[in-house]
Amino acid sequence: MDREKTRHTHFLVLAAAVALAGCAGAPGTSGQRAGAVPPPTTGDSYEYVIGPGDELQLFVWKNPELSTTTHVRPDGKISLPLIEDIQAAGRTPTSLGREIRDRLADFVHDPVVTVMPISFVGPFDQQVRVIGEAAKPQAFAYRANMSVLDVMIAVGGLTDFAAGNRAIIVRKVEGRDVSVGVRLDSLIRDGDMSANVPMAAGDILIIPQSWF
Repeated sequence: MDREKTRHTHFLVLAAAVALAGCAGAPGTSGQRAGAVPPPTTGDSYEYVIGPGDELQLFVWKNPELSTTTHVRPDGKISLPLIEDIQAAGRTPTSLGREIRDRLADFVHDPVVTVMPISFVGPFDQQVRVIGEAAKPQAFAYRANMSVLDVMIAVGGLTDFAAGNRAIIVRKVEGRDVSVGVRLDSLIRDGDMSANVPMAAGDILIIPQSWF
């Protein structure tokens, strides 16, 4: 009986040690500890790239019959008056506007074309995705200078079951995925702004459920 009791005690000690190790740092391919989030490569130089699902308003100056609003199809293309399918996804609005202008030049004298995104999704590698114990898990377009606090506002905060201080950001760094811990509980519930780390285009924020 004493031997069984001893084995049970050793098991509980081991389980507690594993739990404490999990709290000490979030798991990931990089082995970095919480707070060591690699700096984003995006910043002041960030330029929005069109993605499937985006809604675009195309304005052709002095040609209202050619101006239109259209959605980028799942194949990344759009269709316009006088122009066959044209690739839009993966391009900036300026780049797309210039190609549309060049194509319209066969039909319109000296066209001036402006492309204005009016709803944003963006390509997958420029989205921020949030999964797990967020109030509204979702994917949305990255915005320049976005922080993890901005992301929390967008998803409505944490659920009652979230283990916010065990959340991780998965970020692509030099071609490989790096996972590092973030302290969402400290940020949202304690107001610790040192936990408000910058986000990057393509980040995935994973919020686990609390063990207890």
